Amino acid sequence: MSETETAIFAGGCFWCMVQPFETLPGIQKVLSGYTGGTVPNPTYEQVKSQTTGHTEAVKIWFDPQVISYDKLVSLYWQQTDPTDASGQFQDRGDNYRPVIFVNSPAQRAVAEASRQALQDREQFDQPIVTKIEEVQPFYVAEERHQEFYKKNPRVYAEQEAGGRADFIAKNWKN
Repeated sequence: MSETETAIFAGGCFWCMVQPFETLPGIQKVLSGYTGGTVPNPTYEQVKSQTTGHTEAVKIWFDPQVISYDKLVSLYWQQTDPTDASGQFQDRGDNYRPVIFVNSPAQRAVAEASRQALQDREQFDQPIVTKIEEVQPFYVAEERHQEFYKKNPRVYAEQEAGGRADFIAKNWKN
């Protein structure tokens, strides 16, 4: 029997980060939540106020025998603008900053090598600014934020129209 591992990624609105991961073989669960801040059990409204230090993120439970952490990190890059430290697309502010939260030396090594490889490809005119930080407590977001793309397809489509889909099509088509 294989073990379950976890990965935590922040890349702007957590609503837009669930679907790309949730549909992959080997993914057992993806939850939206908050991490990286100082307030225990924050609410969406608190995080959105940018007073908690938290960022919106997704926590992914996966079977490493089916999908590797390296593949997850590669997919993560393709959901974000790794040159924008001030938010992602139409979502601005520290609570939307891009961060890979690592929970082991092995995850840190993979994430750092992947970030360096992305920088070395010179795919972008600006430097890669996505942070790699130690995992911190992850607080599951309110139920209304879970699987948002399924529950609220119209609002989800509006969020995707805020620049993410166009950026992905332009910069990650290969």
